[in-house]
Amino acid sequence: MSNSLKKKVFVAMSGGVDSSVAALLLKEKGYDVTGAHMICWEGCENNEDKQDAMRVAAKLGIPFLVWDFKKEYREDVFNYMVGEYAAGLTPNPDVMCNKEIKFGVFLKKALKAGADFIATGHYVRLWPSLLSQTDNSSAPAAADYLHSRPENFCFAKDQASRDCESFSKASGTIALLSAKDRNKDQSYFLWTLTQNQLRHCLFPIGDYLKSEVRKIALEAGLPVAAKPDSQGLCFVGKVDFQEFLRGILPQKTGEVFSSDGRALGEHEGAHFYTIGQRHGFALGGQPEPVYIAEKNIAANTLVVARGADDPVLYKKELVVENFNWVGGIPKMPFSCQARIRYRQPLHKATLYKLSTTNHKLIFDVPQRAVAPGQSIVFYTEAGEMLGGGIIK
Repeated sequence: MSNSLKKKVFVAMSGGVDSSVAALLLKEKGYDVTGAHMICWEGCENNEDKQDAMRVAAKLGIPFLVWDFKKEYREDVFNYMVGEYAAGLTPNPDVMCNKEIKFGVFLKKALKAGADFIATGHYVRLWPSLLSQTDNSSAPAAADYLHSRPENFCFAKDQASRDCESFSKASGTIALLSAKDRNKDQSYFLWTLTQNQLRHCLFPIGDYLKSEVRKIALEAGLPVAAKPDSQGLCFVGKVDFQEFLRGILPQKTGEVFSSDGRALGEHEGAHFYTIGQRHGFALGGQPEPVYIAEKNIAANTLVVARGADDPVLYKKELVVENFNWVGGIPKMPFSCQARIRYRQPLHKATLYKLSTTNHKLIFDVPQRAVAPGQSIVFYTEAGEMLGGGIIK
């Protein structure tokens, strides 16, 4: 790729091995790469992650920028999370961070600064791939997949059209596929992305296993090759998440009931607990573990299940709202596969339209610990992430 034709890419460099290798791979492919590190929380201005990202950029010989998004992160991610918990819901701040920060203000600022693309270290793939017209290891698997797409996954404006690959090329529709490494696949967190955003996105490591990414980093001498993966949320720090919530939400004593209506004890506030959580309070004399099965925020009560197999902990039907479809709106009723939490195995389900904003989803088999406020994400059998919504 000649200098005059080089595409400019801003890589969101977190200081971890994944985004570092993403920057390396893009530079090796001939892109004009700039590293950008986002500061999203107070006290992170000079932390280890920023220093690691800076060291990697120096090793790669690429420009390095630091962008301050603390205000946007507090307003759009932190306040959202706190508000959802206070309302008795179970939010997913990682989804909101991707929507509002990485593919929101970061993408906008990068484009304004002259970037053609942004890139991240997410384990996910695109089809058609934007990385290269000739060097695209996703192409064979993706092409096989597109040829096997059922008609109702085509999303063609002309429903009579059945040539999905031709439609994709003609319309410019980009499909978001699960990563090669299914254990690391992060498509669940990207269901809010739009076609306009995807046209400016690169995901260089989606065709690699995590072990391969670490090997690339090691062979290139990157200083983060052996760095452990980051865990948790930046604003929580090294404290237990329940302890963190108790520091920002008020305690309010309420009753705990069994599924047959017997009073079992007390809790410190229904908003502190998540459906499916093994109890975080003292209940004496229970013969087996109990799990949170239901919450009533207005009454400030909890219902617990006896053991992980108690039927009260399972639901087959749920209502979904706040949809986003990555490639287009499918015909209803809509048969697909879905997951209600990250890394949960996919399960067959059918989606029915109730109104312009709400849909009912019926799983073939009951699902354990369905938590209102969490993301539900839809897939094809071949691994295309179609979109998602919020469990009501």
